[in-house]
Amino acid sequence: MTVDTVTDTDTDTLRLRRLGWAGVEIRLGRTRLLIDALENVEPLEPVLGPPKRPLPPVEVSAGTHALITHLHPDHYDRELLTRLASSGTIGCHTSIAPDLARDGIEAHPQKLGESRDIGDLTVTPVTSLDWRGSDSHQVAWVVEGAGRRVIHCGDTMWHGNWWQIARDHGPFDVAFLPVNGVVARFEGYEVDVPVTLTPEQAVEAAAALGASAACAIHYELFNNPPIYVEQPDITRRFRDAALARGITAHLVGDGEAVPPAATTEAVSASRDVREGAPRA
Repeated sequence: MTVDTVTDTDTDTLRLRRLGWAGVEIRLGRTRLLIDALENVEPLEPVLGPPKRPLPPVEVSAGTHALITHLHPDHYDRELLTRLASSGTIGCHTSIAPDLARDGIEAHPQKLGESRDIGDLTVTPVTSLDWRGSDSHQVAWVVEGAGRRVIHCGDTMWHGNWWQIARDHGPFDVAFLPVNGVVARFEGYEVDVPVTLTPEQAVEAAAALGASAACAIHYELFNNPPIYVEQPDITRRFRDAALARGITAHLVGDGEAVPPAATTEAVSASRDVREGAPRA
């Protein structure tokens, strides 16, 4: 597990680290933000099966803030979030704030498109789409700081709002995207098509978002046929699709740093070149 220390030279650098499953850590100076951090997997095992490897422990240090994309227990670790609530703020979409309050977690609710500053970071929830409809009120999170802009897409499925998100908030340096394209057969929700992004769909989403890099999340940890079946050959397919689209593919291990991103200005220039748009 990579352990980062903050020095004076880091104050203007947005640093990214992939945690377990869909978890991501974002640091800027003394500000530390976690999105969909997961540590407790026991409640998931009856449906998702046992994890293929242990998840790295999540450090809960003073001043650590957290966001969640939705209430599914592989993204909303209630026990961990309760601990994090004592260290910093918890951010969520307005629609699920009452659920967190019932769990004893005081959250900062935000409407779609409403921004909030956390230290030197700015966070904004944007549209996402969950395969189970509105029961989880899923959102994606846009995070900006130090001239960089990233988006965390939870476990969304393909939807038609990618281009609007790009128009309103893009382009992005890194898009964190689920890639396991899981076929789920939960009681009352059985379906034989992928209900999260496949590797190819994730890359297409990154392209629509104007992202120069895509980081795969939400894959190769749980696979429990016939209830929860992820796609085969995920990493090769993700790399091949990204190469075809001219997008940098990041496949990083649990606890590892995501390579530094270019500035959003460079992302914009790169997108203009790919789309054949004139450059100023």
